[in-house]
Amino acid sequence: MAYIGSKPANKPVVASDLDPTVITGQTALATSPADTDEFLISDAGVLKRLDASLVGGGGITVADNWRLTADVTSDTDSTGITANLEQVDTNGQGNLGTSMSVSSGVFTFPETGTYFIDYSAMITANGNDNVVILLYATTDNSSYSVVCKSFAGASANNLINAHCNTLLNVTNTSNVKVKFSVSSLNSGSTLMGDTSVTETGFVFIRLGDST
Repeated sequence: MAYIGSKPANKPVVASDLDPTVITGQTALATSPADTDEFLISDAGVLKRLDASLVGGGGITVADNWRLTADVTSDTDSTGITANLEQVDTNGQGNLGTSMSVSSGVFTFPETGTYFIDYSAMITANGNDNVVILLYATTDNSSYSVVCKSFAGASANNLINAHCNTLLNVTNTSNVKVKFSVSSLNSGSTLMGDTSVTETGFVFIRLGDST
């Protein structure tokens, strides 16, 4: 390119050369960035582009709510509660993100991450009964261990509640799974379930990435 007079000296663009309208004059993004959207960042003084998929702090992406729909009248022990489970869907109750899935009582997570899991049980006790609820987890899709349990006792025919929760590091959705169980039910005692209102329920909330 020809110049009249002296050719301008080559010099880097500095902050003072940029007008804010370089950014503010652009069309605003009205939704959350897609994973393939890119940011310009300074990495220890070196300019780099960064995919939005690598930016943390996106908030809770999964919140799912399940319940037992029919009474359980005998111990499930290590086999877990295998039937009569449904996602809560009545009276304005809802869920966030991709749902959990369940097969024969075994719950599979929709994505990796650190999950808060809550197990709340309503029990009718027959006489003096000491009922235990248990949350089992596996990290190899095979061997299950109790990761939390709770005890509820009654000295007469009463409604009682048991409650337990834990954080679970789901590093692989094919291997890390959970199931729920009840034990020490005397004859005539019942773990309560209902399809229209949650009596015994299970909550799953993804808090963030796996560790």
